Amino acid sequence: MSLLISGVVAIILGVIGFSIWWNDFIIILKGGVPIIMILGGILAVYVGLDAMQDSMREEKLKQEEKLQKTREEIEQVRAQAEHYRAEIDKLKEQAQKNTP
Repeated sequence: MSLLISGVVAIILGVIGFSIWWNDFIIILKGGVPIIMILGGILAVYVGLDAMQDSMREEKLKQEEKLQKTREEIEQVRAQAEHYRAEIDKLKEQAQKNTP
């Protein structure tokens, strides 16, 4: 109950103080708003740069994954080509043995 009463008293004193010191409040706003905007702009630039770096890292990782996948496919194709060469060599040897 005491918390409720102290809250109501704080609201009443705040409204009274706000009406008495209205000009001082406006002066504080005039000085505070540009500072808050500057700090907010700096924060937005920082967050934007960080997001760009993250997206660049993700793109780099995707490209590296594609490159690795392509390398694996190339190795598979090389192994398959080597297998086919070996089969061709065997067939040539058999053809030479079978020809009189």
